[in-house]
Amino acid sequence: MGGLIGGIAYAFIMAGFDYSDGQDFRIWRFLLNAIIFGTFMAIMNIYNIKKQTEENKNNE
Repeated sequence: MGGLIGGIAYAFIMAGFDYSDGQDFRIWRFLLNAIIFGTFMAIMNIYNIKKQTEENKNNE
């Protein structure tokens, strides 16, 4: 869930940069940014949670 929220936030920021440069809003670019960055963030979150869980098991 965090990856999805992060991806949408990233897509909004990138859309804001495009708008400030005078470009029109492009839904396909917004969705692509949200999906790609959101997927990457979700994978990283899963990896970090697994790593922390393993470290906690080893410390007990």
